[in-house]
Amino acid sequence: MEICDLNVWYGGNHVLKNINLKIPKNVIFAIMGPSGCGKSTLLRAMNRLLELNPTAKVSGQVMVDGINIYSDKIDVTWVRRQFGMVFQIPNPFPHLSIYDNVAIGPKLNGLTKSKSELDQLVRWALEKAYLWDEVKDDLRRPAAALSGGQQQRLCIARAIALKPRIILMDEPTANLDPVAAMKIEELMLELKEDYTIVIVTHNPQQAARVSDYVAFLYLGELVEVGETSQVFTRPINKLTEKYVVGRIG
Repeated sequence: MEICDLNVWYGGNHVLKNINLKIPKNVIFAIMGPSGCGKSTLLRAMNRLLELNPTAKVSGQVMVDGINIYSDKIDVTWVRRQFGMVFQIPNPFPHLSIYDNVAIGPKLNGLTKSKSELDQLVRWALEKAYLWDEVKDDLRRPAAALSGGQQQRLCIARAIALKPRIILMDEPTANLDPVAAMKIEELMLELKEDYTIVIVTHNPQQAARVSDYVAFLYLGELVEVGETSQVFTRPINKLTEKYVVGRIG
């Protein structure tokens, strides 16, 4: 994925300013920075979720395999199918069963031809999300009965059941206890074998632990981007250095 000269406004507020990024395939790419710097806005610009906000205006390009997803010729439904989205607060459909939370997307999009195919896809997604062994004996239980960490893994299973190419995660561990957060981080490291993962985090330590590449945003501008090891050990910009050592944030 490549982002070229991306600008975003909310009304008269210029939130993202001339963002240029290249995100390699099958890596974890972390977007870090203090609260209010534009991280979540950048994530939502990648799959055109910003269009759900009537005050948002976007200019520039977001290229996926050379296709500009903001082209007038591109179907927004197709765009969103390329991306799985995982939010900060786990948001399964609480009154649907565990099974139906995973199955609803494939059913609505016609990804399976039979009940047996759907069963196989649900099991595959739950196994990928490291949740199958915990729920396999009671798939009809409401999703609301799961713990917070389990709900977040269910949301990941729901996202990958649609077979996206890229997974976007907006602070996916922010509301979880340390043990549940560690499971999500371990899961991300497994999933990058099959997907490109873009994660927003306000926690530089998390970015250092899980990501291959990192971008540092500050006040809507891209301050620094590069391999995680380089940015954390030899940052080019003084602002980046202050952020990674905890002097701003």
